[in-house]
Amino acid sequence: MIERLIASSPYLGLFVALLLGSLGAPIPEEIPIVTAGVMAHEQVVHWWLALAVCVVGVLSGDLVLYGAGRRWGARVLERPLVRCLLDPARQQELAARYRRHGVLIVFAARHVMGLRAAAFVTAGIVRLPFWKFLAADGVAIGYGVPLNFGIAYLFAERLQALVTEVHRAERWLAVAVLVAGAGWLYYELRRRGHRALRPAGGTSGPPPPGPDGSLSPR
Repeated sequence: MIERLIASSPYLGLFVALLLGSLGAPIPEEIPIVTAGVMAHEQVVHWWLALAVCVVGVLSGDLVLYGAGRRWGARVLERPLVRCLLDPARQQELAARYRRHGVLIVFAARHVMGLRAAAFVTAGIVRLPFWKFLAADGVAIGYGVPLNFGIAYLFAERLQALVTEVHRAERWLAVAVLVAGAGWLYYELRRRGHRALRPAGGTSGPPPPGPDGSLSPR
């Protein structure tokens, strides 16, 4: 769906993909940014407009997360299950850490996939000042997004060749997995077959010695 939207309306598609990725959809934001860089290299879109769309899309998603945490986060913290895992004392400790190091936390989380959403919502929950959140997030976006976009733009041809090699490697990996799975299945069937053919009485051999050292009858 997103691919068709990008193909039909590139700027809107890129913005929607970045916004959904920021809000938790399984779309890493690096993918739309790299896609935008490649499209700009192929002159499908204007590079300056595509870059601006990427920056606005990423920042919009981050602001939505921060606003959601600031608006509804306190209600989440009041739920019984959350209070069991995060009691008032720990809530105060977390808030104190964000007040002391909130700018660094937001800045670092912007570069860690999977932690961005949680960190930005938490920043809103503990009411990190908006200007601090915007400054830290804006600085991280200000060089991170153009860097990814620029690399994709400058090395688009090599990137496409790399994608081709990755797809080829994936095919060989799939073949290797199938062969390994078939080998494991064959081994398991043979092992179970041998076990089924063993005598019910167990292994043959001399009986164990009795207490006085003599051989006890079977």
